[in-house]
Amino acid sequence: IKLREALEGIDPKIITLLEEVEQPLEQVLAQMESVGISIDVNYLRELSGELKKAIINIEKEAHKTAELEFNLSSPKQLGQILFEKLDLDRKKSRRTKTGWSTDANVLEKLHGDHPLVPLVIEHRTLSKLLSTYVDALPSLVEKETGRIHTDFNQAVTATGRLSSSNPNLQNIPIKNEFSRRVRKAFLPQKNWKLISADYSQIELRILAHLSDEKVLQDAYL
Repeated sequence: IKLREALEGIDPKIITLLEEVEQPLEQVLAQMESVGISIDVNYLRELSGELKKAIINIEKEAHKTAELEFNLSSPKQLGQILFEKLDLDRKKSRRTKTGWSTDANVLEKLHGDHPLVPLVIEHRTLSKLLSTYVDALPSLVEKETGRIHTDFNQAVTATGRLSSSNPNLQNIPIKNEFSRRVRKAFLPQKNWKLISADYSQIELRILAHLSDEKVLQDAYL
C-alpha cells in the first residue's frame, strides 16, 4: 500500500504502467526463465578447440612481430613491450601502479602505429570470447532440463530496458566470425525456429514523429 501511494504521489499514470505493462510481463518473464534455452554443447567444444588454436597462432605471430616472447595477457609485460621496447607514443597511454596502461582505449589510439597492436586486440577479443561464452556456457546447463536458464531483470537498468544475468544472454557478440559462430550454438526446440528481430533507429523514428520535423520524416520515408 505504501509503495502504491508513493507511485500515485509521483504520477497517477505510473499505476497504469505498473498494472497493464510491468505486472503482466512478470508472468511472461517467469515462464521464459523456467523454459530456458538449449545449446549445442558438442558444437561449442569443437569451437573451443578452434579458438584455442587461433589464439596460439596469434601469440606466435605477436612474438615474431615484437621479436621477443612475452605474455600477451599480462598488461605489465605488454606495456613494457609497447612503450619501452617499441617506443610507441607514450602520450596515448598513462602510468598506472603496475606500469603503462594498455586498456581498450589505449590500444584503439595505438591502432595503426605498429603491427603488434591489432594482434593484441584480436588476442583479447578471442580470449574473452573463449572464457566468457564458449567454455563457460556448457557449464551453465542445468542437468535436470538440459537447458540454460538466465535471469531477466525488469527493474535494474537505468533506462528501463530488460537485462539478462546469470548468464547474460543479451550480450552475445557478433563482431567477428568466431563471435557469430557462437550464436549458432543456441538451438530452438524441435520443429521450432529462432527468430532475430530488432527495431531500426527506433528512438530517432519516435523523435521524427513527436517533433513533426519534415526533413527527419522524409529521411525515414
